[in-house]
Amino acid sequence: MEFQQIGVSHPAVKDVLNIQNNTAPNRFGLFVAEGLWAARVALDTNLRIDTFYWCPELVYSDEATKRGHELAERTRRSFQVSEKTMVRMAERGNPDGIVATVEMPTWQPDEIELPATALVLVTDGIEIPGNLGTLIRTLDACNADLLIMTNRRTRMSHPKVLRGSQGMSVRVPHIEFEAADEAIDWLQHRRVTVYLADTDDSVNYRTLDYTGRTALVVGSERYGITKPWYQHGFTRAGMPMLGYADSLNVSVSASVLLYEARAHKNGW
Repeated sequence: MEFQQIGVSHPAVKDVLNIQNNTAPNRFGLFVAEGLWAARVALDTNLRIDTFYWCPELVYSDEATKRGHELAERTRRSFQVSEKTMVRMAERGNPDGIVATVEMPTWQPDEIELPATALVLVTDGIEIPGNLGTLIRTLDACNADLLIMTNRRTRMSHPKVLRGSQGMSVRVPHIEFEAADEAIDWLQHRRVTVYLADTDDSVNYRTLDYTGRTALVVGSERYGITKPWYQHGFTRAGMPMLGYADSLNVSVSASVLLYEARAHKNGW
Protein backbone atom coordinates (compact mmCIF):
# COMPACT_ATOMS: atom_id res chain seq x y z
CA MET A 1 0.00 0.00 0.00
CA GLU A 2 1.29 3.43 -0.93
CA PHE A 3 -0.36 6.59 0.33
CA GLN A 4 0.50 10.25 0.67
CA GLN A 5 3.39 10.61 3.14
CA ILE A 6 2.69 13.09 5.95
CA GLY A 7 4.64 14.23 8.99
CA VAL A 8 3.86 15.19 12.56
CA SER A 9 2.95 18.77 11.62
CA HIS A 10 0.19 17.67 9.24
CA PRO A 11 -3.36 18.56 10.42
CA ALA A 12 -4.43 14.90 10.12
CA VAL A 13 -1.72 13.88 12.60
CA LYS A 14 -2.69 16.70 14.91
CA ASP A 15 -6.27 15.40 14.85
CA VAL A 16 -5.05 12.13 16.35
CA LEU A 17 -2.95 13.87 18.99
CA ASN A 18 -5.91 16.05 20.01
CA ILE A 19 -8.09 12.98 20.52
CA GLN A 20 -5.35 11.10 22.37
CA ASN A 21 -4.62 14.05 24.66
CA ASN A 22 -8.28 15.05 25.03
CA THR A 23 -7.30 18.64 24.19
CA ALA A 24 -9.90 19.67 21.61
CA PRO A 25 -13.64 19.27 20.96
CA ASN A 26 -14.50 15.94 19.36
CA ARG A 27 -17.74 16.85 17.62
CA PHE A 28 -17.72 13.77 15.37
CA GLY A 29 -17.25 11.37 18.30
CA LEU A 30 -14.07 9.81 16.94
CA PHE A 31 -11.79 7.51 18.89
CA VAL A 32 -8.26 6.37 18.07
CA ALA A 33 -7.89 2.67 17.20
CA GLU A 34 -4.24 1.66 17.38
CA GLY A 35 -2.81 -1.77 16.81
CA LEU A 36 -4.31 -5.09 15.78
CA TRP A 37 -6.81 -5.61 18.58
CA ALA A 38 -8.39 -2.18 18.04
CA ALA A 39 -8.44 -2.73 14.28
CA ARG A 40 -10.26 -6.02 14.82
CA VAL A 41 -12.87 -4.32 17.01
CA ALA A 42 -13.47 -1.55 14.48
CA LEU A 43 -13.72 -3.93 11.54
CA ASP A 44 -15.73 -6.66 13.25
CA THR A 45 -18.33 -4.17 14.47
CA ASN A 46 -18.53 -2.52 11.04
CA LEU A 47 -17.76 0.97 12.34
CA ARG A 48 -17.13 3.94 10.04
CA ILE A 49 -13.40 4.44 9.56
CA ASP A 50 -12.62 8.13 9.18
CA THR A 51 -8.82 8.19 8.63
CA PHE A 52 -6.26 5.39 8.34
CA TYR A 53 -2.55 5.87 9.09
CA TRP A 54 -0.07 3.24 7.85
CA CYS A 55 3.56 2.71 8.82
CA PRO A 56 5.16 -0.22 6.91
CA GLU A 57 8.30 -0.15 9.09
CA LEU A 58 6.27 -1.20 12.15
CA VAL A 59 4.36 -4.05 10.50
CA TYR A 60 5.61 -7.41 11.79
CA SER A 61 2.84 -9.85 10.87
CA ASP A 62 0.72 -10.99 7.97
CA GLU A 63 -2.40 -10.24 9.97
CA ALA A 64 -1.37 -6.60 10.39
CA THR A 65 -0.95 -6.33 6.62
CA LYS A 66 -4.35 -7.97 6.08
CA ARG A 67 -6.08 -5.65 8.56
CA GLY A 68 -4.31 -2.67 7.05
CA HIS A 69 -5.71 -3.50 3.62
CA GLU A 70 -9.21 -3.91 5.10
CA LEU A 71 -9.00 -0.55 6.86
CA ALA A 72 -7.70 1.16 3.71
CA GLU A 73 -10.63 -0.18 1.71
CA ARG A 74 -13.19 1.21 4.14
CA THR A 75 -11.67 4.52 5.19
CA ARG A 76 -12.53 8.03 4.05
CA ARG A 77 -8.83 8.86 3.58
CA SER A 78 -5.47 7.15 4.10
CA PHE A 79 -1.95 8.40 4.86
CA GLN A 80 1.50 6.89 5.31
CA VAL A 81 3.62 8.06 8.22
CA SER A 82 7.17 7.41 9.38
CA GLU A 83 8.00 5.23 12.36
CA LYS A 84 8.84 8.34 14.38
CA THR A 85 5.50 9.96 13.58
CA MET A 86 3.48 6.85 14.37
CA VAL A 87 5.22 6.34 17.69
CA ARG A 88 4.33 9.95 18.49
CA MET A 89 0.68 9.33 17.55
CA ALA A 90 0.22 6.03 19.39
CA GLU A 91 0.01 5.59 23.15
CA ARG A 92 0.98 1.92 23.13
CA GLY A 93 4.55 0.82 22.54
CA ASN A 94 3.99 -1.17 19.34
CA PRO A 95 0.92 -0.17 17.30
CA ASP A 96 1.62 -2.82 14.61
CA GLY A 97 1.94 -0.09 11.99
CA ILE A 98 -1.77 0.69 12.28
CA VAL A 99 -3.60 3.73 13.62
CA ALA A 100 -7.08 4.86 12.61
CA THR A 101 -9.66 7.35 13.76
CA VAL A 102 -13.04 5.66 14.00
CA GLU A 103 -16.55 6.94 14.64
CA MET A 104 -18.04 5.87 17.97
CA PRO A 105 -21.44 4.19 17.51
CA THR A 106 -24.45 5.93 19.05
CA TRP A 107 -27.80 4.73 20.34
CA GLN A 108 -30.93 6.83 20.94
CA PRO A 109 -33.21 6.36 23.98
CA ASP A 110 -36.33 5.94 21.84
CA GLU A 111 -34.65 3.18 19.84
CA ILE A 112 -33.78 1.01 22.85
CA GLU A 113 -35.97 -2.05 23.41
CA LEU A 114 -35.42 -3.68 26.79
CA PRO A 115 -36.13 -7.40 27.21
CA ALA A 116 -38.39 -8.51 30.06
CA THR A 117 -35.38 -9.42 32.23
CA ALA A 118 -33.10 -6.55 31.19
CA LEU A 119 -30.04 -5.69 33.26
CA VAL A 120 -29.07 -2.01 33.14
CA LEU A 121 -26.27 -0.02 34.78
CA VAL A 122 -26.61 3.72 35.40
CA THR A 123 -23.44 5.76 35.96
CA ASP A 124 -24.24 9.06 37.63
CA GLY A 125 -21.35 11.52 37.37
CA ILE A 126 -18.49 9.02 36.85
CA GLU A 127 -15.33 11.12 36.41
CA ILE A 128 -12.40 8.76 35.81
CA PRO A 129 -12.21 7.39 32.24
CA GLY A 130 -10.49 4.21 33.36
CA ASN A 131 -13.34 3.46 35.76
CA LEU A 132 -15.91 3.97 33.03
CA GLY A 133 -13.97 1.65 30.74
CA THR A 134 -13.78 -1.03 33.44
CA LEU A 135 -17.53 -0.75 34.04
CA ILE A 136 -18.25 -1.23 30.34
CA ARG A 137 -15.97 -4.26 30.20
CA THR A 138 -17.90 -5.74 33.12
CA LEU A 139 -21.22 -5.00 31.44
CA ASP A 140 -20.10 -7.01 28.44
CA ALA A 141 -18.77 -9.83 30.62
CA CYS A 142 -22.05 -10.31 32.50
CA ASN A 143 -24.17 -9.83 29.37
CA ALA A 144 -25.92 -6.67 30.57
CA ASP A 145 -28.27 -4.93 28.17
CA LEU A 146 -27.58 -1.22 28.52
CA LEU A 147 -25.45 1.52 30.05
CA ILE A 148 -27.15 4.80 30.94
CA MET A 149 -25.01 7.84 31.72
CA THR A 150 -26.25 10.87 33.65
CA ASN A 151 -24.26 13.94 34.72
CA ARG A 152 -21.52 12.74 32.38
CA ARG A 153 -18.01 13.88 33.28
CA THR A 154 -15.98 11.92 30.72
CA ARG A 155 -16.76 11.24 27.07
CA MET A 156 -17.18 7.76 25.67
CA SER A 157 -14.53 8.41 22.98
CA HIS A 158 -11.81 9.10 25.57
CA PRO A 159 -8.77 6.88 24.82
CA LYS A 160 -8.69 5.54 28.38
CA VAL A 161 -12.33 4.45 28.13
CA LEU A 162 -11.52 2.43 25.01
CA ARG A 163 -8.48 0.80 26.60
CA GLY A 164 -10.16 0.20 29.95
CA SER A 165 -13.11 -1.46 28.25
CA GLN A 166 -10.86 -3.54 25.95
CA GLY A 167 -12.85 -2.14 23.04
CA MET A 168 -16.25 -3.05 24.51
CA SER A 169 -17.22 0.64 24.59
CA VAL A 170 -18.16 0.25 20.91
CA ARG A 171 -20.19 -2.91 21.50
CA VAL A 172 -22.19 -2.28 24.69
CA PRO A 173 -25.29 -0.12 23.97
CA HIS A 174 -25.19 3.16 25.85
CA ILE A 175 -27.41 6.23 26.05
CA GLU A 176 -27.05 9.54 27.84
CA PHE A 177 -29.37 11.92 29.66
CA GLU A 178 -28.31 15.40 30.68
CA ALA A 179 -30.43 15.31 33.85
CA ALA A 180 -31.04 12.44 36.24
CA ASP A 181 -34.78 13.12 36.22
CA GLU A 182 -34.91 12.38 32.49
CA ALA A 183 -33.25 9.01 33.04
CA ILE A 184 -35.59 8.24 35.95
CA ASP A 185 -38.66 9.01 33.81
CA TRP A 186 -37.28 6.80 31.03
CA LEU A 187 -36.72 3.89 33.40
CA GLN A 188 -40.05 4.23 35.19
CA HIS A 189 -41.93 4.41 31.90
CA ARG A 190 -40.41 1.01 31.05
CA ARG A 191 -41.20 -0.46 34.48
CA VAL A 192 -37.59 -0.96 35.51
CA THR A 193 -36.84 -1.67 39.17
CA VAL A 194 -34.12 0.74 40.30
CA TYR A 195 -31.58 0.06 43.06
CA LEU A 196 -29.11 2.65 44.32
CA ALA A 197 -25.63 1.45 45.31
CA ASP A 198 -25.24 2.98 48.76
CA THR A 199 -24.08 1.75 52.15
CA ASP A 200 -26.31 4.08 54.22
CA ASP A 201 -29.78 2.77 55.19
CA SER A 202 -29.31 0.00 52.67
CA VAL A 203 -30.64 -3.50 52.15
CA ASN A 204 -28.14 -6.34 51.76
CA TYR A 205 -27.61 -6.73 48.02
CA ARG A 206 -27.98 -10.51 48.17
CA THR A 207 -31.55 -10.32 49.48
CA LEU A 208 -32.98 -8.09 46.75
CA ASP A 209 -35.39 -9.13 44.03
CA TYR A 210 -33.67 -9.01 40.64
CA THR A 211 -36.45 -10.53 38.58
CA GLY A 212 -37.89 -8.45 35.77
CA ARG A 213 -36.10 -5.39 34.48
CA THR A 214 -33.40 -4.17 36.86
CA ALA A 215 -31.27 -1.01 36.90
CA LEU A 216 -28.33 -0.52 39.25
CA VAL A 217 -27.20 3.06 39.88
CA VAL A 218 -23.63 3.93 40.89
CA GLY A 219 -22.36 7.42 41.60
CA SER A 220 -19.23 9.46 41.13
CA GLU A 221 -15.95 8.56 42.78
CA ARG A 222 -16.01 11.67 45.00
CA TYR A 223 -19.64 12.58 45.61
CA GLY A 224 -21.66 9.42 45.10
CA ILE A 225 -25.14 9.41 43.61
CA THR A 226 -26.77 12.81 43.10
CA LYS A 227 -29.89 13.95 45.04
CA PRO A 228 -32.58 13.44 42.36
CA TRP A 229 -32.13 9.67 42.57
CA TYR A 230 -33.00 9.76 46.29
CA GLN A 231 -36.29 11.60 45.78
CA HIS A 232 -38.21 8.63 44.36
CA GLY A 233 -38.03 6.09 47.16
CA PHE A 234 -35.68 3.72 45.35
CA THR A 235 -34.24 0.91 47.47
CA ARG A 236 -30.58 1.24 48.42
CA ALA A 237 -28.43 -1.81 47.76
CA GLY A 238 -25.50 -2.19 50.12
CA MET A 239 -22.58 -4.58 50.61
CA PRO A 240 -21.21 -5.34 54.08
CA MET A 241 -17.98 -3.50 54.81
CA LEU A 242 -16.23 -5.80 57.27
CA GLY A 243 -12.94 -3.93 57.61
CA TYR A 244 -11.94 -0.36 58.38
CA ALA A 245 -12.73 1.12 54.93
CA ASP A 246 -16.29 2.38 54.48
CA SER A 247 -16.64 1.87 50.71
CA LEU A 248 -15.34 0.08 47.62
CA ASN A 249 -14.10 1.42 44.31
CA VAL A 250 -17.09 2.16 42.07
CA SER A 251 -16.09 -0.37 39.41
CA VAL A 252 -15.63 -3.10 42.05
CA SER A 253 -19.00 -2.31 43.64
CA ALA A 254 -20.77 -2.32 40.30
CA SER A 255 -19.15 -5.64 39.33
CA VAL A 256 -20.37 -7.33 42.50
CA LEU A 257 -23.91 -5.99 42.04
CA LEU A 258 -24.09 -6.80 38.34
CA TYR A 259 -22.98 -10.39 38.81
CA GLU A 260 -25.35 -10.87 41.73
CA ALA A 261 -28.22 -9.63 39.57
CA ARG A 262 -27.11 -11.85 36.69
CA ALA A 263 -26.88 -14.88 38.99
CA HIS A 264 -30.47 -14.34 40.16
CA LYS A 265 -31.77 -13.77 36.63
CA ASN A 266 -30.05 -16.88 35.25
CA GLY A 267 -30.66 -19.10 38.27
CA TRP A 268 -27.02 -19.74 39.12
